[in-house]
Amino acid sequence: MTAVAALLFVLCLPTLAFAQQPFYTDDADVTSRGRLHVESFDEYDWLPSSQTPHRQQNTFNMKVNYGLGRGLELDLDSPLITIVNERGTVPLQPFGLGDTNFGLKYQVREERRGSAGPALALVTYIEIPTGETATGLGSGLLDTWVYGVLQKTLARDVVLHLNGGYLFTGNTSTGVVGITTARGHVATLGGSLVKKVSDAITLGVDVTAAATRNADLNRTQLQGMLGGNYALRENLTLDVGVIVGRFAASPRVGVLIGFSWDVPK
Repeated sequence: MTAVAALLFVLCLPTLAFAQQPFYTDDADVTSRGRLHVESFDEYDWLPSSQTPHRQQNTFNMKVNYGLGRGLELDLDSPLITIVNERGTVPLQPFGLGDTNFGLKYQVREERRGSAGPALALVTYIEIPTGETATGLGSGLLDTWVYGVLQKTLARDVVLHLNGGYLFTGNTSTGVVGITTARGHVATLGGSLVKKVSDAITLGVDVTAAATRNADLNRTQLQGMLGGNYALRENLTLDVGVIVGRFAASPRVGVLIGFSWDVPK
């Protein structure tokens, strides 16, 4: 009920289109000064057998970005997580708040028409352990993650995004999805190729990965997504993605659906 109420609340807000979701690879754009950009999504994941007794996980998340001006943006998000465990596990379906993210994004350079140089951005995230660790909803760790973003238009309506970063403390987990065995020193990579195929439809492919210094596959995350956006109206997009993962830290299969919009001043 909490997730439904939150979704109904944000859908009542006046909106403007903005569409990097559903892809996990970040873009180099920032919200303009004094504007509020909101994304919400629900992701349902079927977990690999190595995650037993955890079978599935549902993650409802709302991300809020606020433009400070001069290329700076503040980010905040905190998920509601439900974990479905095997019969006989106590608790059977833990539900509650996960860990909370605070982010700061700085756009170093915009991409300019006629220029060969890409757009560039730097991002820092601090994740605070607000989720319950005993049931797997939270990691119990303070995460510190820094990454860079490169964005380049390759052809008309085709855009490449590349991310590369390093998690100095903590791990990449959201609930029981992600690398949970690490206590810092995780390298992260991501790339997406997105094409606007019509005024209403944008499609793309996204690949993200994370790995620790330990070569154990249980400490490796690799997943791909096929997804896109559909303009429900001029100021609102529906975002949909299908996820396929490899290794224990990624979902076996997942489905994501959400909405993206800007809130005017």
